[in-house]
Amino acid sequence: MSRGRPPAAVLFDRDGTLVENVPYNGDPRRVVPMAGARSALALLRRRGVRTGVITNQSGVARGLITAAQMRRVNERVERLLGPFDVWAVCPHGPEDGCGCRKPAPGLVLAAARELGLSPGDCAVIGDIGSDMEAAAAAGALGVLVPTPVTLPEEVRRAAHRAPHLLGAVRGLLGTAEPVLEGGPR
Repeated sequence: MSRGRPPAAVLFDRDGTLVENVPYNGDPRRVVPMAGARSALALLRRRGVRTGVITNQSGVARGLITAAQMRRVNERVERLLGPFDVWAVCPHGPEDGCGCRKPAPGLVLAAARELGLSPGDCAVIGDIGSDMEAAAAAGALGVLVPTPVTLPEEVRRAAHRAPHLLGAVRGLLGTAEPVLEGGPR
């Protein structure tokens, strides 16, 4: 899966990829890491690969959560799984026509720019087609980790996919390092 060398940074979708998908979550107590998230992030950090989060949060635009609630949820993700080198968040709704909302490339481009990297030096790991489309539009490598919400056609279209988060990271690093502490976490 890797392009001959590990990426300089891996950018993760938040909901359904790093943490369990709770639609329009404004409650930090409902943040639960996905299986393998801690081990995958630890492996990247041990290898010196920078990490970031790119996330659509249309609940803010729709009035379902406040920007403050979203920040508290992101802070909880950071406490449980961080530190992350960059966060890029789109608070817009689908009808807003912004350039940052995935599948547009804006979040990937902004995160790469903040890290001082070319998007081609980044990989994106996500659970739905819009994550993969954003990666491709930005020139980054996308890796799909399907979940129950991933559509079959999104799985078929994905150039790169992995059965779980730790497998995606191992594929990007070109490693078969043992799973830490008895299994994916």
